[in-house]
Amino acid sequence: MDKRTTTHFGYQEVPIEEKASRVADVFHSVAARYDVMNDLMSFGIHRLWKRLTLERAGVRPGHQVLDIAGGTGDLTLQFARRVGPRGRVVLADINESMLRVGRDKLLDHGVGGNVEYVQANAECLPFPDNHFDCITIAFGLRNVTDKDAALRSMTRVLKPGGRVLVLEFSKPTHSLLSKAYDEYSFRLLPKMGEMVAGDADSYRYLAESIRMHPDQETLKSMMEAAGLARVEYTNLTGGIVALHRGIKL
Repeated sequence: MDKRTTTHFGYQEVPIEEKASRVADVFHSVAARYDVMNDLMSFGIHRLWKRLTLERAGVRPGHQVLDIAGGTGDLTLQFARRVGPRGRVVLADINESMLRVGRDKLLDHGVGGNVEYVQANAECLPFPDNHFDCITIAFGLRNVTDKDAALRSMTRVLKPGGRVLVLEFSKPTHSLLSKAYDEYSFRLLPKMGEMVAGDADSYRYLAESIRMHPDQETLKSMMEAAGLARVEYTNLTGGIVALHRGIKL
């Protein structure tokens, strides 16, 4: 098969036009148990990673925020409280099931008046140029077919002076940690997915997708190529996760 017409879906090579639907199937399957599995998979540490993302975002009352691949709304919930009634947060996700779970959760928390829900592809965001003060994508970029296009799209809709933050699984910085992480990801994670979400295959894909994602320095270069400046990253939990931040000048 001509590699110019294919992309990776985990460790598989699939036609480019099929990846989005395959990723959609994964998240349709796991949406209902997504939050529970996040807590189990990360032993709750994902909450600390997201807290740092919120702090680095620098969001203030009145800001316009876009939470891409926002899924079940963890970041959106906190952003909505920070921007207040004069601000706005858009929870965007390509997956309808994830959006539905996120909307229900935010409504259960009494949040809704300053939040919009948009089903959108990160590669071609349906928003005007120079529109948002801050854009986040947490644990979603690795599932995007054309990551460069997505980063360019984010930069386009970001206001000058605004920030893009990418929170994503990355490459552990120590070999022993990397080996232990591989053992956990490929042996235990699918078993947990089977027990809790009834779906081992989706969590096997998630483990594979992490290994196929660009490392810290490569993603930094990709963000710079998309037009972002002062790009920096912070390794979290030994590089298992990295938080990248760039600014539009």
